[in-house]
Amino acid sequence: MKKTIITLTFVLLVSNPAFGHGSAEDPPADNERKITFPDTPQYKTLVLDPHTHTVFSDGHVWPRIRVGEALRDGLDALAITDHLEFQPHLEDIPHPDRNRAYLDAKSSAEGTPLIVVPGVEITRSAPASHMNAIFIKDANALFRPPVPSEPYDRKVYTEKAEEWPPQLAVEAANEQGAFVFWNHAYWTRDFPTGIPIMPEFHRKNVKNGLLHGIEIANGQSYSEHTFQMALGYNLTLIGVSDVHNLIDWDYEPHLGGHRPVTLVLAKEKTSESIKEALFDRRTVVWFKNNLMGRPQHLGPLLEASLSLHDASYRDGEILHVSITNTSDADFHLRNKSTYSFFHNTDQITIRQHSTEKIRVKTGTRIAELELDFEVLNAFTAPKQTASLKLRASVE
Repeated sequence: MKKTIITLTFVLLVSNPAFGHGSAEDPPADNERKITFPDTPQYKTLVLDPHTHTVFSDGHVWPRIRVGEALRDGLDALAITDHLEFQPHLEDIPHPDRNRAYLDAKSSAEGTPLIVVPGVEITRSAPASHMNAIFIKDANALFRPPVPSEPYDRKVYTEKAEEWPPQLAVEAANEQGAFVFWNHAYWTRDFPTGIPIMPEFHRKNVKNGLLHGIEIANGQSYSEHTFQMALGYNLTLIGVSDVHNLIDWDYEPHLGGHRPVTLVLAKEKTSESIKEALFDRRTVVWFKNNLMGRPQHLGPLLEASLSLHDASYRDGEILHVSITNTSDADFHLRNKSTYSFFHNTDQITIRQHSTEKIRVKTGTRIAELELDFEVLNAFTAPKQTASLKLRASVE
């Protein structure tokens, strides 16, 4: 099995133009890999990864590789956010224009459904730490490059580049209309306990409207404390891959894994609409088969994902009914209604893109069924699960 997987991966990498010369083409459909969530009645549900890296900072792949991965993952939008100040490959890949990674990715994505968003990562030590600025116009205006040492010393370069005050970088990003968010706020390098405290630097920027979002899920990690911080400071909830290697290596989609993403509830599939939704905080984070979002955003997404139908009495007084899941999440549900199930306990799983049939003991025949569920892997706040009502007319 391992040999088969390696062979298939090799074929994808070689045959896809995104990994070689020319522009990326939409790869063959891989429905098991593509991240899919239904639109809500009011908005389109767009899949965004707003934090990725390439060889133009400390990543290990060319920008067009990120485009190919995003197309196979079914992303609607991708941001390349290379570090401005941390440049370990600068001796091998000199690029005085910090827009190069974005321009290469954008060129590669031409003719595909993928929206490539211009972005950068502002890199500092605490209290500013790391911040992403996306929807920028010119990355070069967000930092002051030092003259590389001879021979090249990346540590010295970074130290000199970080001498420019981070507040000036944040203000320069906002002057370009950028959406700015605090990265991996719970980073143990800044908070050894993993429990973050909002520093005065970020509090002031939030108050002045210069910091707009915060990562609650980054890579393989998630922070309830940051989730609560986002709610308390009214910041947009952000989930990201922060990928440096190949997505296939870090998240193993061929084994059922997925990159963390931000589900954006946008009016239409355009860069401008995604930006507007982010500023309006209309997001849900998907991380390791868990969904996190504010009730007004998560609720409609759950209702769009799960439906109750085909309810009928087929063998006496036991009601047969189907539950269909049209999303990429496996939903773990706990029955909170007054009815009990015939072949199941009160806890059931409705797997992604599937229909499960259950039998409900209603006591007497009813004309309409209403089931109340607790969604065990959907959260509206730390340790607070979402509720869901499903209804169906009985035939």
